[in-house]
Amino acid sequence: MTMTSSRSYIARALYEWILDNDCTPYILVDAHRRGVEVPQAYVNDGQIVLNISPTAVHALNIGNDFILFDGRFGGRAMTITVPIPALMAIYAQENGQGMVFEAESLDEREEVEEPEAHLPDEDPPQPPQKPGRSHLKVVK
Repeated sequence: MTMTSSRSYIARALYEWILDNDCTPYILVDAHRRGVEVPQAYVNDGQIVLNISPTAVHALNIGNDFILFDGRFGGRAMTITVPIPALMAIYAQENGQGMVFEAESLDEREEVEEPEAHLPDEDPPQPPQKPGRSHLKVVK
């Protein structure tokens, strides 16, 4: 008898546990998996870390197949879609406690998506600049 993946069930339980302990739940996502919809400007080495606390996102749904929520990135609203196989970890930001999931193998229908190529005349999206003065000084 084949059972469904336990990843979504564990993720829901850990999310509640992290919140019950007054910590901030973060997820680590394989951003290049098919079906992942995240702001590519924030992807680093094919991965993205997302704060999924109730104060950071709206309409969070950790379903059996997808994690879905609305968030803001650089002032722009966006619906985030994370297929459960793309979920790599869920943990508390304050102390790192949580769980790293074993990488799920790609089935023959799923391939890793490469990030969109930018045309030479397009500028790639840049992460927003942090306000404030630079801590660097010009040395002559």
